[in-house]
Amino acid sequence: MSSVGLLFVGAALFVNGLLFLGQVDAKTAGVFNLFVGALQVAIPFYAIATADDPDQVLAAAGVFMFGFTYLYVGINNLAGYEGTGLGWYSAWVALMAAGFAVVNAVRFDDVASALLWAQWSVLWAAFFVVIALGKARWTALVGWLTLIMAFTTCTIPAFVYLLGETVPAWAVGLSIVATVLALAPLALRTAKDGGSITPAGVVTTSPPESVVARS
Repeated sequence: MSSVGLLFVGAALFVNGLLFLGQVDAKTAGVFNLFVGALQVAIPFYAIATADDPDQVLAAAGVFMFGFTYLYVGINNLAGYEGTGLGWYSAWVALMAAGFAVVNAVRFDDVASALLWAQWSVLWAAFFVVIALGKARWTALVGWLTLIMAFTTCTIPAFVYLLGETVPAWAVGLSIVATVLALAPLALRTAKDGGSITPAGVVTTSPPESVVARS
């Protein structure tokens, strides 16, 4: 079930990446975020209520955290609220994601999941910079980063998990290198020129649901 949730999180990130780039209106994105948010709150609620192992609670906590984020995004977009609070919440999520990365690497010896968590930490930190700090010049870069990670950290891994396979750490590492190489020219151009693409409507986004502490 976590793999199914991760699959739809990839879809949510895809929509939100397009929102950053001004290709999707805020209310349309908001509706879909509510769908995914409801799913990612219901699943961990059941998991925590029936858990008999601390590791199960740990895994569900990560999903719960991001489920609330999706609901936050959906309500903000539909109501037209400013996204500052969401931006600061993204900073907290980025810190938590970094912690989950360490836990997966050290406690569970799961390098692949640790690398996924590390990428989500970077992504949410980027949301914080654009949404909370108002650094609109980086909007286009964050939009493209969100689109790429929708596939490399969510959609493709989820599909692999659904097939009953595991995602090797080398494949995740390779995707990180490819992402950096793909976005480096845009990052350098943005840093030099200060140009950006500011999306119409409310600038908000939704971090992905993580693979549970042990996928």
